[in-house]
Formats: sequence, structure tokens, C-alpha cells
Amino acid sequence: MVIAERLESERLRQIIREFQRHRFGRRAESLSDDQLQLALEDVEQASAADQAASEKKTPAERAVRAARRRRNRGKLPAHLPRIETVVDVQSSVCPCCAGTLHRIGEDVSERLDVVPAQFRVLVVRRPKYACRTCSDIVVQAPAPARLIEGGLPTEATVAHVLVSKFADHLPLYRQAQIYARQGIALDRSTLADWVGRAAFLLRPVHERLLAKLKASAKLFADETTAPVLDPGRGRTKTGQLFAYARDDRPWAGSDPPGVAYVYAADRKAERVIAHLDGFTGILQVDGYGGYKVLAQRNTVQLAFCWSHVRRKFYELATPGPAPIASEALARIAELYRIEADIRGRADEDRRRSRQERSRPLVEALEPWLHDKLQLISQKTKLAEAIRYALSRWQGLSLFLDDGRIEIDNNIVERTIRPLALTRKNALFAGSDAGAEHWAVIASLVETCKLNAVEPYHYLADVITRIIDGHPQSLLDDLLPWAYPTASELKAVA
Repeated sequence: MVIAERLESERLRQIIREFQRHRFGRRAESLSDDQLQLALEDVEQASAADQAASEKKTPAERAVRAARRRRNRGKLPAHLPRIETVVDVQSSVCPCCAGTLHRIGEDVSERLDVVPAQFRVLVVRRPKYACRTCSDIVVQAPAPARLIEGGLPTEATVAHVLVSKFADHLPLYRQAQIYARQGIALDRSTLADWVGRAAFLLRPVHERLLAKLKASAKLFADETTAPVLDPGRGRTKTGQLFAYARDDRPWAGSDPPGVAYVYAADRKAERVIAHLDGFTGILQVDGYGGYKVLAQRNTVQLAFCWSHVRRKFYELATPGPAPIASEALARIAELYRIEADIRGRADEDRRRSRQERSRPLVEALEPWLHDKLQLISQKTKLAEAIRYALSRWQGLSLFLDDGRIEIDNNIVERTIRPLALTRKNALFAGSDAGAEHWAVIASLVETCKLNAVEPYHYLADVITRIIDGHPQSLLDDLLPWAYPTASELKAVA
């Protein structure tokens, strides 16, 4: 018992150390969320193995541990199919008096089982008919439409490949290895052909998604690098994936959330101008200068990100004593505490709360930053951080007068993270066209996630409906938010 408690204590200490490094470590040494989860998994696995080695083997001890696990494991979802097995006594004769036993109840236990992915072959037979009188007449039903004429995959198979690559971040060569273990010989180039054809088919849905987002009154924008193979130079070049997102849930808006990625070969301002052609409203962004060019056309109003301001002071405050940077962080933290209180309220309610509580803090912060800037060397990183904030003060203050605006750009930054995972595993896109396919499919997959729609069933259904001739005038019916959520499907089941 003492050994188990000591192991549990050490496990908790290790978890705390990992969280401290994640939260307070230097930027170059801090862990990403995924890396942190991996570290915690290793600690928990080691602890479980040690506990298993030290467990008592008596029936009483095993019963106690089993009861504890049942209390903590939760319940299995009701929509899962149940396969029941009855484990009954061998004889209904009483071992004491030889009388007949009668049933007084039962114990029921449930365990989660899994059937590994199973391939199957769908065989389509089309009988031919001829007329005994008319020798040149042969009648046969037309072949069902396919994504790939004469190809092997069903639409569901293609959807599985897409989700594995763009939602689960499995490169195609790894998927080919998985299929090979089950005796299915599929070359990586074959899978790439399927992805390319599916992306081409889904382009109108992606274009419609972007158009619906641009019709909103407010969007988030961000960008990330997309390494692309450049065969002429024998190396990769750096493209850009721009993300344009909408999420009105923090202010109880009615429009569904969504994100559309657009690939561009570079980061020039004209890319943003072309992507957001026709958009008028509020664009919430980081400090990238390309958005300022767009705003100069007087069709877009820029709201800037307090998280980027905070980050610059945080980098200065963590290595050692930094009174000015630390006080700036404390002042900004007050703004975030107010935001936590009003999240999810209606936009007018948020605006009133910000006017009463946040505006005095922001109005006091600006002159304080000006005063501190005069006291320090203009060549320091602290001066640079202060100038970064003051040069964007109008956009940083915009959230005070409009409850629809968030205090930061974190919503769209979260939609960038899945792109980074795919990029990390795949290393680069094979061409500009491949990066465009990446943008198309990732947009639909991530919008599914934002709306709690299962991406596999969505993509399989959309591909099937387009092949069957779904009209272009009804593309809105194919957008992810038009599909039932996973919870709605479970309720029906």
C-alpha cells in the first residue's frame, strides 16, 4: 500500500512539473498541448504498470479495485450496439439441500469492445437482356455514377482516406502501410489520385463556404506557412495557408461557426485583398501588415489582438525581474478576467459590461505605457513591445464599443493548429495544387469539427450527392452546418 501511494505521489509531482514547464517555461522550451499529453501518457502508463505489479492477488483486494474502477470510469454511450453473453451456473440444484434454485436477480457488467477496421468488396451486377425477335436489341441498366470511373474505391473509402489524412494527420504512405497489413495493396500514388479527384469535386463546396463566411459582418483572419516542394530548385518553397474563420458563439450569435483556408504562393497583401473581395465588416487579426492595406480601402475595420500584445510582455517578464512588463501583464490580465465573466452573453450585454468595467482599465493603460516608454531606452525589447501596443491602440480598443468583437484572435489561431499537425507529419505539400487540395479538404473537415459534425459521414455523403447530380443552386445544403451533429445522431440512435 505504501509503495502504491509513493508511486501515485511521484506521478502527480511529475504531472505538476510538466504543467509548470508548459505554463511558465521559456517559449523555446515550452511544450505544445500534444507534447504535454504524450509526456503525461508515459507517466500514467508507468504508474499503471507499477500498480499492476504491486497489486494484491486476493479476491477481496481485486473486488475492491474493480469497484473503484467502476465508480471512476463513467458509462458507455447508449447508442452503441450491445452483444450480450449470459454466464449461468452449471446446475440449478441447491448444493446444500438439493432443492431447485430460483432466480433472484443478476449482475450486469459492460466492457468496451472494438472491431478493427474491416474491408469489404461491394459487387454490382448489371444483367443484360436481349429480345428474341429483335437481334440487335440489348437492354441494361446504366452503371451507377462513381467518383473514379473504373476505380476501386467507394465514396466511403475515399472519405476515410481524407479524414485519416486531414483530421487524423496520417500521411498517405502510412495509410498505405496500414492497408498492406490487411492484404490490400494500394500504392501511395493511388491514394493521392483519390485525394486529388475528391478535392476537385469538393471545390464548389469550399468556394460556397468561403462566400458564406465573407457575407458575415465579422471575421477572424490568420495565416501559417505551407512548405511546398519546388522541383525546379530541388528543395521546398514557403507558401501560405490563410485562414478566415467565423465563430459567433462567444456573443450568442446565430450564425454557425466555420473556417475556410485558402492557399497562396506568398504572403503579399494582394493575396488577402483577393481572398476577401466583397467582404465588408470587422476583421480581427494579428499584427501582419497585409491586413492594413485591405483596411485602407475603407471596406474593412481592423480589430487587433490583445493576446499578441500580452505575449510580447510575457516573453520579457518570465526570464527574470521585469517590473514594467510584469505590471503590464497584470493590467491585461484584468481585462481577460472581465472577458471570462461575460463570455456567452448577448453582444449588447457584453458591450455594456465592457464600457463599465474594461474601458477605465484601457484608458488608464494607454497613458501609463506612454509614460514608461519615455523612461526606457528606445532600443530595448520592452520599448518595442510598448510601441507594438500603442501603434495598434485604435484596433485594440475597438472591442470596447462592440460586443461582437473578441479581445483576441485566439479563435482563428486554434483553427491553425490542425494545419501544423498535418504539416509536421507530411513535411510538405508536393505542389501548389496539392496545397490547394489541402486547403479545400481541411476547410470542410475543420468546419465539421467546429459544428460537432462527424467528418467521415459528412464527406462520404457530400461526395455521393455531388456524383449523383446534386444541383449547384443548392450548395448550401452541402455545407457542414446543414448536417446533424454527432449528439443529434446519437439521440436518434
